[in-house]
Amino acid sequence: MEIQNQLKAIADKINTLKGKIDTEESTKHAFVLPFINALGYDTFNPTEVVPEFTADIGLKKGEKVDYAIFQNEKPIIIIECKNWKENLNAHNSQLFRYFHASKTRFALLTNGIDYRFYTDLDATNKMDEKPFLEFNITNLKEATIHEIAKFQKANFDVEKIVDNASSLKYTKELKKVIANHLQTPSVDLVKLLAKEVYSGILTKRVTEEFTDLVGKAFNQTISDKVNNRLNAALNKETEKQQEEIEEIKEESKIITTEEELEAYGIVVAILRRVLPTHRIAHRDTQSYFGILLDDNNRKPLCRLHLNGGNKYIGVFQEDTGETRMPIESIDDIYQFEEQLLETANWYEKE
Repeated sequence: MEIQNQLKAIADKINTLKGKIDTEESTKHAFVLPFINALGYDTFNPTEVVPEFTADIGLKKGEKVDYAIFQNEKPIIIIECKNWKENLNAHNSQLFRYFHASKTRFALLTNGIDYRFYTDLDATNKMDEKPFLEFNITNLKEATIHEIAKFQKANFDVEKIVDNASSLKYTKELKKVIANHLQTPSVDLVKLLAKEVYSGILTKRVTEEFTDLVGKAFNQTISDKVNNRLNAALNKETEKQQEEIEEIKEESKIITTEEELEAYGIVVAILRRVLPTHRIAHRDTQSYFGILLDDNNRKPLCRLHLNGGNKYIGVFQEDTGETRMPIESIDDIYQFEEQLLETANWYEKE
């Protein structure tokens, strides 16, 4: 994915340059504009990316947001930027006002490193207090990159992003709630779970006892799931290694003899009248020495059985399997010239 490489390049740039960036303006130029470019918007096209976009609020004129991205002459994303050193928690109220005035569906608050995307899930044209997508660009997960890609110019679809925003927002909030409960289970959660396994009265002492038990159960459940996944991965890797060992063992049992190679040379000499020699391949197995067209198992030209007490050549004809014919020595292969040429011509006609 191209955007993944672009975002990584921005992250590398941040790690290299942030110690030399001191102002909000330099943060915009060094970190934020490259991100906008990565989304596919032309930062040099004033009809697509508008700097200092006017977002007048009631009687308060001249209010400006740092950037607005336009599509079909309408703002689709407004962006408020801060110095990379600043904490974003103190600045969403300003963006809240701009959001209402601009009539856009998406707002982005960023310091070039931390990014917070907002929309209006709770009330139309009123920016939600909490972002639905939040990330640090220097520490991106694959799932987050897929969400960022939805804001690319080529992919941008308001309705799809809004529909997905609800799931993202509440999943993120639920993860926080679950994390808090894992660390310190609430009394209500403890009582809810305790009632599933304890039939007595939940006194204060019993509740306190179950608080400790619920915490241990959570931790053990997570530990078990992690161990199960690790064991599954290890077992899969072990099975793969065992299969590779078995293949090596099988291959080690195969010995290609000088006689088989001489016989192969005879077959090549016969077939080169109708086939280029590079298309005539051989594969040795434990039970026979196969000669193939284009090294394709489905196109056997013949099979040589030379390692037993009796010698055979296996020939193939249209719509039939292998027919074994006895030979005294490999010189007898010349007697099957007609059959070999017919088999080669049959494959070519196919």
